Amino acid sequence: MIGKKIGIDLGTANSVVFVQGEGIVFVEPTVVAIDVNSYKVIAVGKEAKEMIGKTPDNIVAKRPLRNGVIADSRVTEALLKYFFDKALGKTRFIKPDVVISVPAGITTVEQRAVLKAANAAGAKNITLLPEPLLAALGAELPINTSSGNMIVNMGGGTSEIAVISLDGIVKYDSLRVAGDAINEAIIAYMRKRKGVLIGEQTAEKIKFEIGSALEMEKPLKMEVRGRDIGAGVPKAVMADSNDIAQAVKMPLRKIIQSIKGVLEQTPPELSADIIDRGMVMSGGTAKLRNLDRLISKATGVPAHVANEPIFCVAKGTGIALELIVSGQRIFVFEKNLS
Repeated sequence: MIGKKIGIDLGTANSVVFVQGEGIVFVEPTVVAIDVNSYKVIAVGKEAKEMIGKTPDNIVAKRPLRNGVIADSRVTEALLKYFFDKALGKTRFIKPDVVISVPAGITTVEQRAVLKAANAAGAKNITLLPEPLLAALGAELPINTSSGNMIVNMGGGTSEIAVISLDGIVKYDSLRVAGDAINEAIIAYMRKRKGVLIGEQTAEKIKFEIGSALEMEKPLKMEVRGRDIGAGVPKAVMADSNDIAQAVKMPLRKIIQSIKGVLEQTPPELSADIIDRGMVMSGGTAKLRNLDRLISKATGVPAHVANEPIFCVAKGTGIALELIVSGQRIFVFEKNLS
C-alpha cells in the first residue's frame, strides 16, 4: 500500500472512498457513535448509524458534519482515520495523499478545519476540491472545454448548483437545503397530517421507497410506523407518493429558485450550451422520483440524472487524483502540502 492515494467524498449523510488503482472501495454513513463520558469512539459508519435514536444516555450517535462542513473536528478526525485504516490497512509506511470534496461555498475557517482533521488522521498531502467540480468530473462532463456545463449536486446537507467551463466554476450557488431538509419535511408532514411521530431513518426510508417530487397517477404506498402524537403509543399509518410530493414542496422550491438564480447570472454564450445539453443532477437526492421532470418543468431547461449519481463526487476525486499526479490538469481551490 506504499504511495497509495485516496479520494474521499466527505458527505453530510454518506461518505464514499476511492483508492487509486482500485476504484470505489466502500460507502459508509457519515456517523460516529461516542461515549460522552470518556469521549471514546464506540462505532463508525453503518454500525453507528444503526444506533441513532436507540442509545443509552452515555452514548451519542452523531454526524460530525453539518450542511457539508465540519461541526465536530475531533469526531471528524476519528471518522477519517477509520476511512484510512479501512481503505489502506492500519499498518502504513507512508502517509497517503488525499483529495477531499468540500462544498464550493466553504469558508476559509471551514477549510482549515477539514485540513486539520485530515492531517491529524494521518494524511500527508491534502487537496480540497469543490463538490460541483468533482461531481461534473465524475459525471463525465467535458469541463476542460470552453463550453458551458451545468451540474446540480444534491447531497444530504447541501445542494450546489454550478456552471463550469475550462476546469473552473463560472457561476454557482451553495444552498444548505438538500436530502436532510427533505427528510425533515417528511417528518413534519407525518406529524401534522398523519398524527404520527417518526425518526430520521424512517423518513429516509419513506423518501427512497415511495417518495416523489411530483404527484403520480398510480402512487406507491407503504405502511409507516411511529408513535401516536396524542396517545403516545405505537401507531401504524398508510402513506403514499402523493403525500410525499406534498410534504417536500417547500425544500424543492428553494432548490429550484437557486437553480433559476444561477441560470440568470450565467453568461449568454454558456447559457446557449446549457439549453442545448441540459443540466446534470448528481448526489443521493437526485434519485428522488420525478425530480428531473419537476426541475425541467420549472426551469425550461432539460434535466438529466447522472449515471450512479451517488458516486459522481467520489469518481471525480479519483479522476482528479489521476490528472493531478500525471500533471495533465491543475485544479486550484485550496491545497495544503504539510
